Amino acid sequence: MIETPAARSANTFGTVVPAMVTPFTEDGGLDLDSAQKLANHLVDEGADGLVITGTTGETSTLLDEENVAMFEAVVEAVGGRAKVIAGTGMNDTGHSVHLSQLAAKTGVDGLLLVTPYYNKPNQAGIRAHFETIASATDLPVMLYDIPGRSVMPINPDTIIALAQHPNIVALKDAKGDFQSTTLVAANTDLDIYSGEDSLTMPLMTLGAVGVVSVTAHVATRLYRRMVDAMLVGDLAAAQALHFELDPYQRAVMTHIQGAVSAKTILNWQGILPNSVVRLPLVEATEDEKTIIRADLAEAGLTF
Repeated sequence: MIETPAARSANTFGTVVPAMVTPFTEDGGLDLDSAQKLANHLVDEGADGLVITGTTGETSTLLDEENVAMFEAVVEAVGGRAKVIAGTGMNDTGHSVHLSQLAAKTGVDGLLLVTPYYNKPNQAGIRAHFETIASATDLPVMLYDIPGRSVMPINPDTIIALAQHPNIVALKDAKGDFQSTTLVAANTDLDIYSGEDSLTMPLMTLGAVGVVSVTAHVATRLYRRMVDAMLVGDLAAAQALHFELDPYQRAVMTHIQGAVSAKTILNWQGILPNSVVRLPLVEATEDEKTIIRADLAEAGLTF
């Protein structure tokens, strides 16, 4: 197990935070044993936080009781060794409040709340949505700004206003807008996390504390080393690791949906027993697997 160095930034949710996939059985049911095995593996490799049933955890296909079962299983497996962050963001505010309150009873360390998708609320609606959910429990909250999926961005002035809420302490930034991130970093005390794997180092130069990552499923140790190098100001080491991570990131994030590619590679590694996903996602084709293998071979990982 990789130890946490004293130089690592102190924050609520850790610094290398895989957005964990949700393992399924061959018939599509929850595989909680594999979820616990995966959680322990990621923490042993250097993760100090885990997002459970976020986008990569296929939350949109899970029933509330399945979400709760995942929270309970991962808390049981790694609670006390890593922060467990429950993905409870929905486009229905009331439903998200309900799931957040259920999550709070399982012992999770915090909540990840995505911008309400599909509804296309204005900024006043987005702010009210987040404040309502954040006020429903005592858990700390990480906002998740990803307009590529939610359509509507969280504007910087909205994030700055939301940062005044006592439970809203972090931002997962997947907007790819450096000006927006700069405004937020300069005007709030939020812990900012890169929500785009390849932008981790650039965002950390603006003050981000780490990454919520899909690629960290298969390159946890490299992310651990790069993030720690940035936290102690070793830019040369961080740059070298940033380049070393590139083929992993291309393999996981640029060809097919991240949950599909991550499960495929974890299955190749023997960490998951299969690569089953739920519709509307489908498993990788042989042609897609060939492209992924080529990227991983460039990184020195062959199957």
